[in-house]
Amino acid sequence: MNISRTTHTNRFSRYRLPPKSCPRVLRTAWVRNVVAVAIALTAVCTTLLVAQNTTPYKAPRTADGKPNLNGIWQAFGDANWDIEPHAAAAPAIAVTGAIGATPPGMGIVEGGTIPYLPQAAAKKAENYKNRQTLDPEAKCYLPGVPRATYMPQPLQMVQSEKTILMAYQYAGAVRTIYMENPGPAPADSWMGWSVGRWEGETLVVDVTSLNDQTWFDRAGNFHSDALHVIERYTRTGPDHLLYEATIEDPKTFSRPWKISMSLYRRVEKDAQLMEFKCVEFSEELLYGHLRKPVAR
Repeated sequence: MNISRTTHTNRFSRYRLPPKSCPRVLRTAWVRNVVAVAIALTAVCTTLLVAQNTTPYKAPRTADGKPNLNGIWQAFGDANWDIEPHAAAAPAIAVTGAIGATPPGMGIVEGGTIPYLPQAAAKKAENYKNRQTLDPEAKCYLPGVPRATYMPQPLQMVQSEKTILMAYQYAGAVRTIYMENPGPAPADSWMGWSVGRWEGETLVVDVTSLNDQTWFDRAGNFHSDALHVIERYTRTGPDHLLYEATIEDPKTFSRPWKISMSLYRRVEKDAQLMEFKCVEFSEELLYGHLRKPVAR
């Protein structure tokens, strides 16, 4: 088909270069105008992209208008082996081979180092040396806060207006976050006494009345009964939670310090907490010395 140049319409024709017959001044002005438009469009697109990337995520809401944290979440990392930066290490019990080895990790402690008091640092070293028998995890003790959050097993959050239930697969641990202050704790406990409040998109949990029987990890990092933890849970995406915790314990540390990590939603269609009743796995460690000698 023969289409005449006079009848053909190009939607971009308005941007065609001016004919060579135009004075050089007009041609230069045209080029400058096109460049200016291109720069302006680039600036607008860049601004929109930056705004899109920096706008804080706003979580879906529950019936009472609060950020919805319901779901099964899990930390995927190596914090349970050691919350400080660490290299790979041989297992505490050599016969387990590579199965019991410690994987390397960047750590979750802000600044990299826990600020132990000198005497506490010596105890931490002793804990590490005897970790195969002293670690509360080996004995199937409840994990405490914050360790329950980053053990290599999932947790579930069930949210209501007045309480938030935290259920953990490890050892069937549970705790309740009270959104209305219930008063002082009746006693110290493994999982502590949790009182929550909302700060915008963030759930802030004040955890007190923790006993001194838990560790932070398998590396022997520990605390006293003066431990005070302030947790922060923030949805950063449809399937991501930012977990932060500030640790205070004047008997053990020279100053407060902080950990932070991501938690990931378990999105499998059949995701659920399973049973992990580990007491029976620990019976030999805990009670083997009580076994009645067998006559030979």
